[in-house]
Amino acid sequence: MPEWLISIIKIAVIVFGFVMAVASLLTVLGDRKQSAKIQNRLGPNRAQLFGTGILQNTGIPHFIADGIKMVLKENTIPDGANKFLFLIAPMLVFLPGLFAWATIPFMDQWCTGQIQVMANHQEVCTGGEWKNYFQIMDINGGLLYAFAIASISVYGAAIAGWASNSKFSLIGGLRSSAQMISYEVTMGLSLAGIILLYGTLDFNEMSRLQGEQLFGFLPMWGVFLQPVAFFVFFLAGMAETKRSPFDLPEGESELVAGYITEYSSMRFGVMQLGEYAATVFIGALVAIMFFGGWQVPWLYGDGFHFGAPTGTPDIAVPYIAVVLLRIGAMITKILFFVWLQFMMRWTLPRFRYDQVMTLGWKILLPISIANLLVTALLAAIF
Repeated sequence: MPEWLISIIKIAVIVFGFVMAVASLLTVLGDRKQSAKIQNRLGPNRAQLFGTGILQNTGIPHFIADGIKMVLKENTIPDGANKFLFLIAPMLVFLPGLFAWATIPFMDQWCTGQIQVMANHQEVCTGGEWKNYFQIMDINGGLLYAFAIASISVYGAAIAGWASNSKFSLIGGLRSSAQMISYEVTMGLSLAGIILLYGTLDFNEMSRLQGEQLFGFLPMWGVFLQPVAFFVFFLAGMAETKRSPFDLPEGESELVAGYITEYSSMRFGVMQLGEYAATVFIGALVAIMFFGGWQVPWLYGDGFHFGAPTGTPDIAVPYIAVVLLRIGAMITKILFFVWLQFMMRWTLPRFRYDQVMTLGWKILLPISIANLLVTALLAAIF
């Protein structure tokens, strides 16, 4: 199969088959149905599929109905708006959340030969070669690429607020840009300790290193090495997605819908999908950096090794089963942290804007700097 066709298949499966599908379903299952359960309500349950009642109580027909409604509704542009910037802003919010997935690995590379696990937990492909089927683009600076691309969305929010010719939108855009830039600093510094320990910016290599064991039994996940960094990064990541309790740029009690106020039809839907895609992306980063990525504890290419690999696995597992288990582990971890973000969204009240800035600059940023200094000191000593 030619490489260009493999790349197209990977993009279709990862971006559209997973990211877009999960982000779209989150609009109903993650937001409306989960919030209904927390608040002891039924949630969306009126729409049906052709009057059959199939899946009616799940809310999924509402997801389909909302999509059709957004496509068919009229697109409006406010008087006095900058038309060109108003039209491109939704794409600047939406597309970075998709392009950032280019370096996210769902599994290690595929071995076309025989897998052999060495005593240092390294997997060697004998009689074949490694094929990258589970990552769109494998580059050494995957983390830098992901952060650089994801940060572009701040321009979309700011431009949408300015171009809409609305005071509500302008204030929402200003809040969004200030909040996202503030928490990007904290996110970067919180990951500096992890990068210092792993010595790489390659997502796949980070996942491989987390397959090793601490004290002979504990997976060497980032959360065990850098628990403070995990706490800081997760909170900063939630603030970066602008979802409750950090949804000040869209605070409906103050700003109607913030920088999205003047948008309608599918442009409004694209803005919302961009935020949901960012939520899924934060879940993927947390899974890779702190919870082993596609790694399953004690599972290697030939099976389970409880302790140092000795050549023969304690429980032999076919290679295809190992691949499926690792892909399933990665997807499960991502969905868990997406679910956790939504649980916090519907559990905690919205912060005031000054509290959001105080949390970022006066609390999380000093903690991340202190964590980096302590990590650097310990790395130099040991």
